[in-house]
Amino acid sequence: MSLAALPLALAIDAATGEPERLWRRIGHPVTWFGAAIAAADARLNAGSRRRARGAIALAVVVAAFALPALAVGVVLGALPPLLGVVAEALLASALIAHRSLYDHVAAVARAATLAERRRAVSLVVGRDPDALDEAGVARAAIETLAENLSDGVVAPAFWFALGGLPGIVAYKVVNTADSMIGHRTPRHEAFGWAAARLDDAMNYVPARLTALATLALSPRARTRWRAVVREARRHVSPNAGWPEAAFAAALGVALGGPRRYGTREVDGAWLNPEGREATGADIERGLRLSVRIGIVHALLYGALALV
Repeated sequence: MSLAALPLALAIDAATGEPERLWRRIGHPVTWFGAAIAAADARLNAGSRRRARGAIALAVVVAAFALPALAVGVVLGALPPLLGVVAEALLASALIAHRSLYDHVAAVARAATLAERRRAVSLVVGRDPDALDEAGVARAAIETLAENLSDGVVAPAFWFALGGLPGIVAYKVVNTADSMIGHRTPRHEAFGWAAARLDDAMNYVPARLTALATLALSPRARTRWRAVVREARRHVSPNAGWPEAAFAAALGVALGGPRRYGTREVDGAWLNPEGREATGADIERGLRLSVRIGIVHALLYGALALV
């Protein structure tokens, strides 16, 4: 049933995005996950054996949300097939974020001045916006589009296809935990170790699927697979480099490179270093590419469901 519901879930998200009135009333599911993770961090991230404490906390939070999702899935499975598929698609669409990602990145492309583009991009990246020139803003927007297409669309769909509602919920809990505590800081390097490692593992296949889809839909990039593999492996992240390198090849632009997060400088590797500087027009081209990837993605899962 989940395979049948998945193309519909992707379509619902693409058409409606985030129902803000609903989330203002009950809170978005990701905010529920974040509240539970924050509570675990506040109560358990102290004393000795922080790595073990963090792993146990992550397992408890995942179970706290995935088990109810399993129960809901069982109930939906007992409904008439069409009703069950539609209901499951509606629930899963809340954990897919293609429309939201598109709208946020499109706001960067539409901004009229550099100052406005910096403000828009600051909503989707963590780097210091005041340190970005025109090319830096465009790189940041395209990189976050590529990475979050994998994390926010391809990966949730992948785990929904494999594990139904419990699968997509477990993935989103782990991904949220990684964003909150999976950092190499004195407070979280040990406590967030399990979240960071599990998030890496759960994104391993989706990141590479995103890169494959990007290259398959980009004639100019199909011959650059070996270069994409080589450049992706130089990225500080074991997964983010794959969709970013593929988008760099597809758009013919250079991505990555040095960047600043507050007072911290990161000497990132260049992706497609022989490419030209990114521009606002490349953000728009990247958005159109992401739409094509989303459509093909939904069609492939629909074909699998039919098979």
